[in-house]
Amino acid sequence: MSAFTGKTLMITGGTGSFGNTVLKHFLTTDIGEIRIFSRDEKKQDDMRHKLQAEYPEHASKVQFYVGDVRNIQSVRDAMPGVDYIFHAAALKQVPSCEFFPMEAVRTNIEGTDNVLHAAIEAGVKRVVCLSTDKAAYPINAMGISKAMMEHVIFANARVAAKRGGTVICCTRYGNVMCSRGSVIPLFIDQIKNGKPITITDPNMTRFLMNLDEAVELVRFAFEHANPGDLFIQKADASTIGDLAKAVQQLFGDTGTNIIGTRHGEKLYETLMTKEERLRAEDMGGYYRVAADSRDLNYDKFVVNGEVHTMADESYTSHNTIRLDVEGTVKKILTTDYVREELEGIRHN
Repeated sequence: MSAFTGKTLMITGGTGSFGNTVLKHFLTTDIGEIRIFSRDEKKQDDMRHKLQAEYPEHASKVQFYVGDVRNIQSVRDAMPGVDYIFHAAALKQVPSCEFFPMEAVRTNIEGTDNVLHAAIEAGVKRVVCLSTDKAAYPINAMGISKAMMEHVIFANARVAAKRGGTVICCTRYGNVMCSRGSVIPLFIDQIKNGKPITITDPNMTRFLMNLDEAVELVRFAFEHANPGDLFIQKADASTIGDLAKAVQQLFGDTGTNIIGTRHGEKLYETLMTKEERLRAEDMGGYYRVAADSRDLNYDKFVVNGEVHTMADESYTSHNTIRLDVEGTVKKILTTDYVREELEGIRHN
């Protein structure tokens, strides 16, 4: 944690699941200040009271800024004195973005551009942005907006690098178990209410990460990034059918109801495309995809040519390590949410 000693970290979208987990990891360290930037004053107030109750000696490290990444002035107002940024603010619900795609554009694309411009202007040292597997070969509005967000990140990273200033990088990860709006809490609520679990497609596969792993990925990117790098964690996956069985094994079998895929859903997710895999560096538990350093002088590429443009296959939830039901049970038990829900049932 030496890089964060006495420093100020700003988290956009900081009242969400990711922001809460960052606080769990950083609050009791020697970090100087954590700024929570978000547009929901109620969630900020709830977080403030929770911190005061649970961490009275450390709660004063956390400062709250009400603002919206869509409004660049509110971002600028929160920026003075910030050393590092974890940019997590986003619209993430696939169906919502399908029906309101311009809202995804304003938050995910324009909002990210606002954060990065303000960071560069303020002399922020490092920015780590959070993206999603849905940005790789996107087929839905949320994924497309996140894919464009990544291109905005890489473009700003190139500009900042030329000025010798802010180092900007990106992380991309799959489903974060038990984050807001994810499927495991829905399954648990359905079981607790005696209703069958609703499954879109039992053969659909998804990557499985817990929130701690998401924070560790961001921290790894922070420590190892060159300008414009993309970091991807190697992740396990399971079918939705096995995930449902795993939740039922822990909470009870109330039956299943297959409802078909929702708007804009894929059969499997891609974390790294064939094109990215060609220039990826295996760093053990992570991949680093280096920035494309070519400029707009295309002649040298057109004249000389490049033979290899893609690897043999993408890195997907279909070809990564596939967990069976028992493996999925062990995986979901790594989340605080599932353990707390089981503890609540035992006490009742």
